[in-house]
Amino acid sequence: MILIRPGNFQECIALSRQIPEFDSPYDVTEYEKRCAEGHILLNAFVGQKPAGFKVGYDRFKDGSFYSWMGGVLPQYRKQGVASSLANNQEEWARKKGFSSIRLKTWKRHQAMLEFCIQRGFEIIEERPIIPEPESSIWLEKQL
Repeated sequence: MILIRPGNFQECIALSRQIPEFDSPYDVTEYEKRCAEGHILLNAFVGQKPAGFKVGYDRFKDGSFYSWMGGVLPQYRKQGVASSLANNQEEWARKKGFSSIRLKTWKRHQAMLEFCIQRGFEIIEERPIIPEPESSIWLEKQL
């Protein structure tokens, strides 16, 4: 059973340090700076064990909500944890009056790209970088 509950910076940071795709996880100062207002932090548990997290905030002040950070520990992937976190974040954003969700990922994170496309996100911008796997991709989903 997957349980989603509000999280805190320390829990999210601890989880981010266990996600292999994150080369250099952010510290609490960066979380506090970005999440000064209009934010949500979610933690996922499988049973009693932490399994993933999702953090977003009102970055653009244009009606879109920015899904900034998130991840699922490798041992809990393909079990619905990411979908549960995303569903909760989208529902929260919808209730708060946001019209869309935006996020940025990198070309090297193919699983994330596929996950987003399956959830109805559309690519709105690509920023090419050499080497190509470092290129960033912006996606958006209307709520």
